[in-house]
Amino acid sequence: MDKTTHFGFKDVDTDDKQGLVRGVFDSVASKYDLMNDVLSFGAHRLWKRYTIASSNVKTGDKVLDIAGGTGDLAIEFRKKVGDAGQVVLSDINAAMLDEGRKNLINNGIFGVEFVQLNAQQIPFADNTFDCVSIAFGLRNVTDKDQALKEMHRILKPGGCLLILEFSKTDSEFLKKFYDFYSFSVMPKLGGMIADDEESYQYLAESIRKHPDQEALKSMVLDAGFGFCEYHNLSGGIVALHKGIKV
Repeated sequence: MDKTTHFGFKDVDTDDKQGLVRGVFDSVASKYDLMNDVLSFGAHRLWKRYTIASSNVKTGDKVLDIAGGTGDLAIEFRKKVGDAGQVVLSDINAAMLDEGRKNLINNGIFGVEFVQLNAQQIPFADNTFDCVSIAFGLRNVTDKDQALKEMHRILKPGGCLLILEFSKTDSEFLKKFYDFYSFSVMPKLGGMIADDEESYQYLAESIRKHPDQEALKSMVLDAGFGFCEYHNLSGGIVALHKGIKV
């Protein structure tokens, strides 16, 4: 790995990024769901619903949700796998996992396992899971290629990887609107609602540094997946990549 990497638009030492990202999510954890609803006008719930519908997860399956945060996907996966299945909600950030536990209890969801882990070093055996998901988390990973290789390793043959992430739109109108919204509105709302303008400035910047749809597709294939496709949502502002281990 290079000795430096990006943290938003800043160059930082590679070894420092994980701690910097942790600081962002420590700060925003308690208001994360509220801010998601406000900033996306509720659309994040539709994007996640589409992700669940695309998963083909069934009763008895084993699912790992990486960077699962407050548990939106884990709740729905738990309903799909039933008592015969297994759902593991993981995050590198302890504060986000705490919020996830609260949300699952408040929704009457039990039987989900919680594991604090780094996506670059996943502590599970080869060929363990039927599905691995990561929603709005991959862009915060320092070594994305290594994380994708780890996701491939722990999936069973035929298993499915789902990456829901902000991406790139080809619409000039959407680009202009989204740039204005991201850099002029999002940080201000972060300051007003979560008392943290700086973290939401970073989150806006991190979206711009994330690989576009075709680049991420190539990364998934390079990690060993035999198949990958993506579907643009909201005009390409968000994309769902689906990889299959063969």
